[in-house]
Amino acid sequence: MLYRGINKKMMNKIAKTTYLTTAALLLLPSLASAQDLNGANTGWVLTSTALVLFMTLPGLSLFYGGLVRTKNVLSVLMQCFAIAVTVSILWLIVGYSIAFGPSESAYWGGLSKVMFNGVGIDSLYGDIPETTFAAFQMTFAIITPALVVGAFVERIKFSSMLIFSLLWTLVVYFPIANWVWGGGWLGQMGLIDFAGGTVVHITAGVAALVTALVIGQRKDFLSSVTLPHNLTMSFTGAAMLWVGWFGFNAGSALAADGAAGMALFATHISAATGALSWIVIEWKKYGKPSGLGAITGMVAGLATITPASGSVGPAGALIVGLVGGVICYFATIYLKQIIKIDDSLDVFPVHGVGGIVGTFLAGILVSGNLGIFSGNGLAPDMTIGSQLMVQITGILATGIYTAIATFIILKIVSALTSGIRVTDEQEQQGLDITDHDEKGYSM
Repeated sequence: MLYRGINKKMMNKIAKTTYLTTAALLLLPSLASAQDLNGANTGWVLTSTALVLFMTLPGLSLFYGGLVRTKNVLSVLMQCFAIAVTVSILWLIVGYSIAFGPSESAYWGGLSKVMFNGVGIDSLYGDIPETTFAAFQMTFAIITPALVVGAFVERIKFSSMLIFSLLWTLVVYFPIANWVWGGGWLGQMGLIDFAGGTVVHITAGVAALVTALVIGQRKDFLSSVTLPHNLTMSFTGAAMLWVGWFGFNAGSALAADGAAGMALFATHISAATGALSWIVIEWKKYGKPSGLGAITGMVAGLATITPASGSVGPAGALIVGLVGGVICYFATIYLKQIIKIDDSLDVFPVHGVGGIVGTFLAGILVSGNLGIFSGNGLAPDMTIGSQLMVQITGILATGIYTAIATFIILKIVSALTSGIRVTDEQEQQGLDITDHDEKGYSM
């Protein structure tokens, strides 16, 4: 009996050990995932995701909303909001797969991750959850078509805007995001675009230019003064953009580390320098600096530093902000006053030109041979000439593809909606009433 008792205890112990070992083996993948997960990096990217969405809702919405006339303010807020709603769903269905799927193609990510197939709670992207990475990238997909809104405010049908934004995001933004960030051909070439000089700003800027040309000028463009109806609102939105941009650029490091810190500081210096450049130019030219010029210069500085924020130091950021601010200022004057293109809220001269200038300068300032203006150590032996060719290729490829695709999409949308523009009477009355039967202000 004693022998049987001992054997029974031993058998129970062996069974228990076997069970625990088997369970541990079954749990090994999740345990490994938990061990590889970096909580600090995850926390920073989650925070950055909220900051980038904050840039669109409410930052860009208020910035744009204050710049239009009272009768159109609600329409602009609604356009930005609707883009955030619909692009988020499009990202879930197919966008993430096209941009970051594991396709062997150098031009798109394929359809293997449609509806987030295979993206689970334990899936990792590096050392952060894949869902966190996907959510972060989704906010970039939201703000890019929202930037284009500034080109056609006060004269586009809501239905046309919505269809255009969805088709454009599908055909332009998702593939180019793959080219640069998703393992595509420009990324393989070594294009430096840390946070969206080509993917976000050049695409949005070129699309804005093409759209402004196709849709035409507002009826009273340059024939009467069309002042912003609420600069206080625009200042508030601009301040939100400045703060949110830290998530945009520093968050692109995907880690809470020195690279993120340097990107944040470079971003801030460039924004400040861009704003100061516009203030000084206007002060000298007109005798008084304008608030609108200050916040526009700030956005120009932010757009210009975006592609270079991961590869320049503080002194380099000063150069980027200064050059970007000055060039974007004169591009704005030239586009609106000389060749009279009604890019209503200056999307191309600020974001498009800023993205081009910043992407180009990134190929120079990344070098480790420029003394205090050298890059932050990522490429100490890089040859400026060879890298500049890669940067120029990226600028031309994204710009040309975006221009052609945008033109075709506009023609398709025009056919689907019987014309993109509202009628002259609706434009005169204002889109708040004609599109939404509401007013931004009750008085």
